[in-house]
Amino acid sequence: MASRRALEGELAVVAGFDDPTASLEQYPTPADVAAHVVHLADLRGDVEGGTVVDLGAGTGMFALGAALRGATRVVGVELDRGALAVARANERRVGARTAVHWVHADATRPPLSRDRVADEGPVTAIMNPPFGAQTGNEHADRAFLETVAALADVSYSVHNAGSREFVEAFAADEGGTVTDAFAATLTLDRTYDHQTSAAADIDAEVFRIEWSGA
Repeated sequence: MASRRALEGELAVVAGFDDPTASLEQYPTPADVAAHVVHLADLRGDVEGGTVVDLGAGTGMFALGAALRGATRVVGVELDRGALAVARANERRVGARTAVHWVHADATRPPLSRDRVADEGPVTAIMNPPFGAQTGNEHADRAFLETVAALADVSYSVHNAGSREFVEAFAADEGGTVTDAFAATLTLDRTYDHQTSAAADIDAEVFRIEWSGA
């Protein structure tokens, strides 16, 4: 298995959004964070030999990380057609040996079911859902968790710092268990006009959940 640092280097070529939409909270997942999460998932046996689904795939960072690590099948679900076009170009850039199936759909209502994706082994969801920071979009990550609770055996998801109580309670209500939780820092370049700094560090938390009710 290649190192986490090697995976980060491979993902460093992944391009971000051409025209990001603030209401969708479109921020690129940094390569170092994606490599950390995918490497951990691989170490835990949640990537190789199974299906990995990236909900809200954006320009493909997590999906491509899983493809580089030898998942049997990778599915990236994204609502923004422009982002999907960038994701397809990124797939060519990284040269992963596993092809990614890019699906244009609302990630909270994907045209996927447990029966349709489980034929390729265990199902792992890896995602960076919107944090719900925009007015009118509060708790946006809840809908993503509701989707993976019915779809995946295991999920890895990135949330705003301070989300642990919510995530653990939600998982327990849906037949899941948080097995791992760790802090992460997302260093993001200036993306929108309302941002005043050239870059900002966002405190986040990553959770691994095993879903027994899928």
